[in-house]
This record gives sequence, structure tokens and C-alpha cells, in this order.
Amino acid sequence: MGQNINLPTSGTQCIGAYLAKPEGKPKGGIVVIQEIFGVNAHIRSVADRLAAAGYVAVAPHFFDYLESGVEMDYNADTMARGKALVNELGMDRAVEAVGSAAASIAYVGNIGTVGFCWGGTVALLAAIRLGLPSVSYYGARNLPYLDQPPQAPVMFHFGELDRSIPPEMVARHREKLPQMEIYTYPADHAFNRDIGAQYHEPSATLAWDRSMGFFARELAGA
Repeated sequence: MGQNINLPTSGTQCIGAYLAKPEGKPKGGIVVIQEIFGVNAHIRSVADRLAAAGYVAVAPHFFDYLESGVEMDYNADTMARGKALVNELGMDRAVEAVGSAAASIAYVGNIGTVGFCWGGTVALLAAIRLGLPSVSYYGARNLPYLDQPPQAPVMFHFGELDRSIPPEMVARHREKLPQMEIYTYPADHAFNRDIGAQYHEPSATLAWDRSMGFFARELAGA
């Protein structure tokens, strides 16, 4: 369903992206923000699902700022490498990439974001800095930004068994952002990723349905 494109960024550098388009008139556009493992098969499948739901979806290759073609599976070595890459990349360049991706599909109408893990925090920053309605899945790096008011609605999804995001962190979200939708599920971190032991289908399905309702309201005007 998808294709590879290039996105301009500041200066003369371009980064790649995976673009998936729906059949018929789009309901809006969604920037898909990766985990620390790059734009791999799972992230492309998320973009394809969004396209099947009627949205133009674009997943920027954030690591292209550092090295091209990074696409990893899930093990201890790739986790260590992914953490090193996102730390080197920094949040400013990540938000810049989201802005470039959003601009590339602005012709379809309203644009939002959805992000997972590290990308969940980048999605929150997209709402804060870019004013894009965003869905944040298990963003473990959110806390430093909760005092910065979002310029657009944000929906949060957390797993109740996620040791990287204990209940007190979720409570801080409710305290600092009481106007936002914050949901928890009887699941671990990465419960939406339908690869590996952390996947929890009932939680993933419910969170996806809520996310689709969010985008229908915020992007498609339903």
C-alpha cells in the first residue's frame, strides 16, 4: 500500500519516509512516529492500517539524520542501539522531522500524529510545539514536558504492567493535564506492537478504537 518518499528538513538535508494513502478522499493526515527501532515492518503496518481507515499516513525515518536505512527488530542489542540513536538525535530534530512530515501531507486537510514509546513523547511535543492533535502510546519520557501546555488535544495510552511508566507517572499526567484523555490497560509496555510477548490484543484493540474516535473527531470533524 505504501511507498518511500523524501522529506526536506532544515539546511540541505533530506530524510526518508514511508507514505501510505487510502482509496478515495482522505479524512485527514497522520504522522506516524516510530519507536526506537526505526521505521520497521511494524511501523509500516501501522501506517497501512491508518490508510485503510481513510487517512494519509507518513512515517518519517528519524534516524536518517544520523545514518540511513536503520530498521531494527527487537532484542537487547537493538534496544541499546536504538536508545543511543534517539539520545544522539535529540527532541528538537525529532519535532522538526514531524513538522516536515506534516507539511508534506498538508494538502489533505487536518493533520495529527500518533507515536509509540519514544515516539509517544515526540507525539506529545508535536501537540505542544506544533499544535497537532496527537495520540501518545506509552511515552516514558513525557514527564519533563507536562508543565508545557499543549496547543492541541492529546490522548494518552499506558499499560498498567509497564515498569517504565509506574502508576505515579500516570497520576502526574492526570494532575498536570486533566483536560486530556488518559487511559490505562491491563497490559505491559508496547502492548500495541503485534510482534512479541508484550502484545495484548484486547488492550491494543480498545486503544486503537479510541484512537480512531479521536482522529475522527479532531481531524475528520465527525
